[in-house]
Amino acid sequence: MARMYSRRKGKARSHQPLKKSLPTWLRYTGKELELLVLKLAKEGKTPSQIGIVLRDTYGIPDIKPIAKKSITQILKEKSLLSEVPEDLMALIKKNVKLLKHFERNAQDMTSKRGLQLTTSKIKRLTKYYKRVGKLPSAWKFDPKKASLMIE
Repeated sequence: MARMYSRRKGKARSHQPLKKSLPTWLRYTGKELELLVLKLAKEGKTPSQIGIVLRDTYGIPDIKPIAKKSITQILKEKSLLSEVPEDLMALIKKNVKLLKHFERNAQDMTSKRGLQLTTSKIKRLTKYYKRVGKLPSAWKFDPKKASLMIE
């Protein structure tokens, strides 16, 4: 299946290893990993940033086989997970930046198209998260209020 806007196939990407066994070089237990995740979350890192820090700094390739939970599950148990999902928040931040750029550069039609695509992605993702129950049904995306939500 082709990508939504570029009409290309896009097969090349990184894959997680098929083998889910514990690496031999790993010296962390599940409890230590949970404490590490909580420490990084209290520093203000998002779940994906936590995963990158654990991979690059601590040499932990995957948390699930060790802690038997994902990063988001650990954060949800300790109620440190934000109410708006991380991917939706990233799209909202991108939309706010594009809005500011478009207000300064009204003739930039390429950024206008990017703004339209980002807004439609936000609406589509919001509809999904409402259906799944991750967002309340009364939650609504407003581009004007979004800049206040980010800052």
